[in-house]
Amino acid sequence: MKITPEQRIELHGFNNLTKSLSFNMYDICYTRTKEEREAYLEYIDEQYSAERLSSILKNVSDLIGAHVLNIAKQDYIPQGASVTMLISEGPVVEVPTDTYKETPGPLPNNVVMQLDKSHITVHTFPEFHPNEGISTFRADIDVSTCGEISPLKALNYLIHSFDTDIITIDYRVRGFTRDTNGHKLFIDHDINSIQNYIPDEVKGLYDMIDVNVYQENIFHTKCKLKRFDINNYLFGYTEDKLKPTERDEIIERLQTEMDEIFYGANVPVLKKDKNLE
Repeated sequence: MKITPEQRIELHGFNNLTKSLSFNMYDICYTRTKEEREAYLEYIDEQYSAERLSSILKNVSDLIGAHVLNIAKQDYIPQGASVTMLISEGPVVEVPTDTYKETPGPLPNNVVMQLDKSHITVHTFPEFHPNEGISTFRADIDVSTCGEISPLKALNYLIHSFDTDIITIDYRVRGFTRDTNGHKLFIDHDINSIQNYIPDEVKGLYDMIDVNVYQENIFHTKCKLKRFDINNYLFGYTEDKLKPTERDEIIERLQTEMDEIFYGANVPVLKKDKNLE
C-alpha cells in the first residue's frame, strides 16, 4: 500500500492499529574497584532517577500530542527506577500533514499531533560483572499507541536523551483497521527501516544492522557506537593514569562487552585472565 503525505485513508470508524516502539539503550563503564562501582551506580541512580525519567516521558507525550492521565513512578533499592504513564488523545488544531513521512521525529516544543489512548513505560537496570570490572546501565522504554500516529516520531528525542553505546530498537504494527468498504488495513504507512526515522548525523555515529520481517510488519535495528575513546569509559580517572598493559586489557574487556550486547551472544574466552586465577 503506497500512501503519499497528501493522502488520507477514509476509515470505517476508529483506527484500531496498535503501533509499538521498544527502545533499549546501554551505557558501558569500566569500574576498577568496589568504590568506583558503587560511585558509578550512585551516579546512574541520580542521573536517571524516576523524577528525571518522568520528565523524559512527559516530553515524549508532548511530541506525539498526548494528554498525560496518570503517572506511576518508583526508585528502587539498591538501584534502578521505573515509570509508567497512561496517556490519551491530545487536541488537534489542524490535520497533520507529515503523518506518513519517513523522517526523524522532532525534539520537544515544536509539534502537535494526534494520538489515541496509549501508554509509555521505562525501566532501568544498572548492573555489574562480579569479576571483570565492567558496569552496565540499561534503560528499556516502550511507547505504544493506538490510532493514526506512529511512536517513531519520538525516536529522535529518545536517542538524544540518553548517553548510549548500544541501542536496540523494535517497531511493530499489530491488529488491523478497515476502510469504508470494509477492506482490512494491517498498516497505514510505508516503512522499510527504522533507520528512516534516525537523523543522518546520528546514523553517522553508529554501526547499524537491520533484521526486518516485512510481511509481519516487524522491524528491528541495532546500533553500536563507532568511535571508541577509552576515556569515555573510565570512571573517575583518565587513560594517562594506566599502565600500557592495563590499558590494553581494559579496552579488550570493554569492546568484548559491547560486541556481546550488540550481537546478543557471548564471545568465547580465548585465554584465561590471570586476575581470575
